[in-house]
Amino acid sequence: MEYSQLGSSSLNISIIGFGCMSLQPGDAAAADLLHAAIDKGINFFDTADLYNKGENEALLGRALKEKRKDILIATKVGNQWKQDGSGWVWNPRKAYIMTAVDESLRRLQTDYIDLYQLHGGTLEDNIDETLEAFTSLQQQGKIRYFGISSIRPNVIRAYAYRSKLTSVMMQYSLLDRRPEETCLPLLQDKNIGVLARGTVAGGLLAGKPSAGYLNYSSEEVARAANAIRAASTEGRTASQTAIRFVLQQPAITAAIVGIRTMEQLLEAVGTLEKPMLKDVQYQQLQEALTPNYYTAHR
Repeated sequence: MEYSQLGSSSLNISIIGFGCMSLQPGDAAAADLLHAAIDKGINFFDTADLYNKGENEALLGRALKEKRKDILIATKVGNQWKQDGSGWVWNPRKAYIMTAVDESLRRLQTDYIDLYQLHGGTLEDNIDETLEAFTSLQQQGKIRYFGISSIRPNVIRAYAYRSKLTSVMMQYSLLDRRPEETCLPLLQDKNIGVLARGTVAGGLLAGKPSAGYLNYSSEEVARAANAIRAASTEGRTASQTAIRFVLQQPAITAAIVGIRTMEQLLEAVGTLEKPMLKDVQYQQLQEALTPNYYTAHR
């Protein structure tokens, strides 16, 4: 496994992170899968209080309680479930965050969170109030660092310029290169870590039948998938090539890969056992499609 410093923090994270969202409560194999990930060198596990109404955090807490000193836990806050469980509302207010963190800590069976992330964000939010909550939690020792999970350039800029942000989690892949226009250069310049999710574009870059994606047509998606397959040399699978494409973007700190099975774990970790993309392969992938751009929240 390879590791990289997350932004200006002291967190040295595996460049393949474990995205826990797909793990299901009651899955007897989940704990074994999480332990296997640690054995393979993964030390960064990402969840959220939103997933399965907190049960995803609870699953992680039960499985990794005895491994706490060996791992880094990232979770998210901001989506508050309604009392009747019918859905959630956006709530980035300080009072809610200060309460929600205690519930996350309880479910995770830990007394601190390594990376606490705002799970979204808009310019209509009271950003200073949200930042005040995170700063207070740092002072109390309940969180070590904070970041945001957002794809909105205007929100990312606001937090990057107004806070000591450790990281931004955002979608990035060959089929979603929108962050390249403004977000990645800004974050790299400010030494803010970037956690990339959606590296295989919902499977469209890893063998799933072609379909429209963002502003790309099914035919364009097929062209990108074909380019990935063409670059899948030296024993790399299409999924591994798609992940490698993301990791070779200089601004990216780690790829957070959604893992649900042992096969997916071995394939993700195996990415690092294969050679990096050659310069010509990386360039050919970049040229496979015209890069897309954000049209909203600019």
